[in-house]
Amino acid sequence: MHPHYSPVMDTLDLFQRLSVSLAIGLVIGLERGWHARLEAEGERAAGFRTHALAGVLGGVWGAIARGGGDIGLVALAVAFATFTGVIAFYRYRETGHDGTFGATTVVAAMLAFALGAFAVVGDVQVAAAGGVVVAALLALKGVLHAWVQRLSWAELRSGLMLLAMTFVMLPLLPNRPIDPWGALNPFSLWLMTIMIAVLSFAGYAAIKIVGARRGVLLTGVGGGLVSSTAVTLNMARMAREHPEERNRLVASALVASATMMARILVVVGVINAALLSQLAGPVGAAGLALALVALFLLKSGGPEGDDDGQIVLRNPFELATVLQFGALLTVISVLAKAVTVYAGDIGVYALAAISGIADVDAITLSMAQLGGAGSLGLEVAARAIAIVVAVNTVSKTVMGWIAGGSEVGWRLAIASGLAILAGALGLLLSPAASAGV
Repeated sequence: MHPHYSPVMDTLDLFQRLSVSLAIGLVIGLERGWHARLEAEGERAAGFRTHALAGVLGGVWGAIARGGGDIGLVALAVAFATFTGVIAFYRYRETGHDGTFGATTVVAAMLAFALGAFAVVGDVQVAAAGGVVVAALLALKGVLHAWVQRLSWAELRSGLMLLAMTFVMLPLLPNRPIDPWGALNPFSLWLMTIMIAVLSFAGYAAIKIVGARRGVLLTGVGGGLVSSTAVTLNMARMAREHPEERNRLVASALVASATMMARILVVVGVINAALLSQLAGPVGAAGLALALVALFLLKSGGPEGDDDGQIVLRNPFELATVLQFGALLTVISVLAKAVTVYAGDIGVYALAAISGIADVDAITLSMAQLGGAGSLGLEVAARAIAIVVAVNTVSKTVMGWIAGGSEVGWRLAIASGLAILAGALGLLLSPAASAGV
């Protein structure tokens, strides 16, 4: 039962809750009314006013049910069923008249009534949020339908499998260390794997929806959420083939790397907020340096062209991709714990340097978990993540130089040098360095 629930409410509370019920109906009705704005009066089963009234009706019945105990709840259920039957009947007549099919209007009216009632009998804030979400889903019909049409079977299959493994498998995993060193917590490892996959998929979806040629910034940001290394290689190859667009394409690669650094800060902040204060300076400064160089290249690169290059990225929701990252995270977690115990800080830094050649996420997650716990201090974890970011930045520069040639390479090298310098200054000015650690 909600902590503020009371069968009897004062007049002001009731007015406030009924106002929310009306607002829910209005916001849902506004979308429905706009959708059917070209239809003549009397040709709609439920429009703006009907949905607004449905929200108020639900609120009124909620108030009646709230003071009536079990009988009141039964009465609310009967009222909801009756209302649904009436709306369904008129919608049936409307579809028969128009020769169309569709149940969205009926479901929207049912939700307006139900959320209006919930605003009175339950949590008013949750009810209000539900109304906004319903209206947004209704308004995004075109976007969602277009997205479904562009969704491939492989993406659908991978997404469904990952959802099943998240909401079915995750609760079954033990939420405790299962190894003698306390490094392997199946629940935490899988949860972090899913978090990285979701962040990566956000960028993957952005590129699929917007397109790889719709703008350097969008391409760089979206690609940086998936794989800044892949974006760097693609842009370097495209710059070799289209030298007139070299600055613009290199800028996109730099934006991807800056986005990767922002993603690192987000991940660290979610897992270990205390570590974020140590890391925000160096990683944030490095990302800012890359963004500024990218802006300079964009300004000097002329108008955006219409090259034929495409960014090809693997679906991060592929089961094989998720499992590979999970395995890598497991190995890195064990190694990080081992070097912390047996090799000390130097071992941690060496592991970070080796890991940074190909990947930053695994060591970042491991350091975020271990930082401030036991033998690994926050400053050591922050330095390890700074090292992995620096090594990865150099690694991408070398790859880009090989793929795009010297003209691309020296641009990447200058930007990377400035980013590493800015990161080093940020590390020196971090709270740990300022405290003399």
